[in-house]
Amino acid sequence: MTAPQRSDDRAGMAWLMGDMLLVTMMTVLVKIEGANYPAIQLVFIRSLIGLVSVLPLAWRHRAEIAGTRRVGGHLVRVSCNTLALSCNFAALTALPLALANAIGFMRPLVVLVFAVFMLGERVGPIRWIGTIIGFAGVLVMVAPGNVPLNLGLAAAFGSVLFGSLAVVQTRSLREENTTVLMVFYTVGLTLLTAIPAAFVWEPVALGDWPTLLAIGVLAQVGQYCFLRAYQSTPANVLAPLGYLSIVFAALTGYFFFDEVPGWTTLLGVIVILVALQLTNLFDRGPRRKEPEIDAKL
Repeated sequence: MTAPQRSDDRAGMAWLMGDMLLVTMMTVLVKIEGANYPAIQLVFIRSLIGLVSVLPLAWRHRAEIAGTRRVGGHLVRVSCNTLALSCNFAALTALPLALANAIGFMRPLVVLVFAVFMLGERVGPIRWIGTIIGFAGVLVMVAPGNVPLNLGLAAAFGSVLFGSLAVVQTRSLREENTTVLMVFYTVGLTLLTAIPAAFVWEPVALGDWPTLLAIGVLAQVGQYCFLRAYQSTPANVLAPLGYLSIVFAALTGYFFFDEVPGWTTLLGVIVILVALQLTNLFDRGPRRKEPEIDAKL
């Protein structure tokens, strides 16, 4: 790996870490407000607040937005993100925070697989081994056989599936302007959630608006960090790093919701961190040039 490539990878990892921190803060607020409002309503309010924040950027970059040739790719990405975010908010409301986040840690493995088969990205054996070991750590935390079967669990796995597809689609649009991606995402998310939210709408108490506003702002800034990460760095490099969000989740559950991590959670954390360290230590070989992405994606 050349020095510029390593520098690009470090920058992408830093952007992704920023996104994970912001999303963790947002998760706390969603968990609190999810007890009072339907998940789809929270998603709509979050996207509406984000829409207001990107309007100045949309006007400034109106030429790039009007000139994009990847409208179909944007629509697919926004649809997947809408489903993923709605499922995620529902899971956070219905499941314990630790369980909902533990299931979400399956996403890096799914992203890696999708990146190989849908984008043609090349993944060395070390990264496959490291990611599979990390996935084993997730299984230790979830403790298969002890997880209750309910709609919240289905929503959590739905968030993993659609969220992974959205990540891969974001990678396929890496040549697009970041602002264009944000505008398409925010406008599309608002439109796609408006009608469902109207059917289940609950009046919002005046005192809840500051929290809902914070959800929207944190989500929007986090989205920008996320886009910068996947535009600058291959998905298969960032995928294992996503497991580090377990540290944020464990601390969040402990300090905000009195969730004391069990021994399975601690063991899972150790397994995941070891997998990450070994992957970064041994995967130092030269990276081959990535193939061009099919414009139809």
